[in-house]
Amino acid sequence: MFGKGKPIEIKSVDELALMRQAGLVVAKTLEKIRSEIAVGMTTADLDALARESIADHGATSSFLGYHGFPAVICASVNDEVVHGIPGERVIESADIVSIDCGAIIEGWHGDAAISIVMPDAAEDISALSEVTQSSLWAGLAQARVGRHLSDIGHGVEECIRGAGGYGIVEEYVGHGIGSEMHMHPPVPNYGRPGRGPRLEAGMALAIEPMVTMGTANVQVLDDQWTVVTSDGAAAAHWEHSVAITDDGPWVLTSLEGTRL
Repeated sequence: MFGKGKPIEIKSVDELALMRQAGLVVAKTLEKIRSEIAVGMTTADLDALARESIADHGATSSFLGYHGFPAVICASVNDEVVHGIPGERVIESADIVSIDCGAIIEGWHGDAAISIVMPDAAEDISALSEVTQSSLWAGLAQARVGRHLSDIGHGVEECIRGAGGYGIVEEYVGHGIGSEMHMHPPVPNYGRPGRGPRLEAGMALAIEPMVTMGTANVQVLDDQWTVVTSDGAAAAHWEHSVAITDDGPWVLTSLEGTRL
């Protein structure tokens, strides 16, 4: 998936600008889903919202048809960690729903994910999502020129371990992104600092911690896509695409285009 052994793609200023356009489409699409999701909707309804949003913004989906994937978002509910296929599953009031979305503008990709905690979800579910989101930002803060790749995963892990009691999924990790959705290098959400290649201006990475309430062990369902926790515990998934620039990390998939 990651093109092992390939160099890390370096983007020009103009190419990063196109990635920002794609990232903004993703951000607006996720915000649309966040604002319109309601108890009683199906995950297929959420996919329809995303299809409309991506098309309305003049983009195409990174996900639709990717290795045969049949939708424009991944919708993963409760114990589903990632890669959930939208369908007839009905959203309930105590659910946590993770939505992963990708879009393409002129051949350049943006990729992000959010976890939406429904209104009657338990407090520990809300805490799980908050810790996962915080760990994402801890990783993003390490995406700086001169740092090592493993500093990102170390930042993510330190945040999660500091909260205590959570599992960090190791089988599924972040990735390089740019002219393809999944590119070299893989970006784990754990590890010792100071290892791997040094980060350079023009690199772009998708950082995406996946955190569980229980065991970090996961398995894939018979649909060959949906990844679930082995113990049935809930999971959260947050992701942003970030560009490494001389001025610091540029979060391409935030609505504000946050610079850290």
